[in-house]
Amino acid sequence: MSETRTESLPADLERVAERLFWWQTPQQAWSDRHRFVAQVMALGTDRDVAIVERRLGEAAFDAVLDDPPPGLFSRRSWNYWHVRRQRSPVPPLPKRFLQ
Repeated sequence: MSETRTESLPADLERVAERLFWWQTPQQAWSDRHRFVAQVMALGTDRDVAIVERRLGEAAFDAVLDDPPPGLFSRRSWNYWHVRRQRSPVPPLPKRFLQ
């Protein structure tokens, strides 16, 4: 865990970043907001979601569903978020293409 708080990243978001982006600093995770929100949607707790929703608004979650990173969502989380955001029908999971 990071011992030093950064002024540009609120403490609540820093804690979320430390848990969900253990391989990078919270500031690095926060620098890609789209990926940050997607990771919270796919792996975060209800509390994580509430923190991000309060800070960024519901539109941030819709933006992720409009342009999801491939390979991150499970079928369950993908379906959950479409139901929660009242989007129907649920499209297929985004796929990662390897060459």
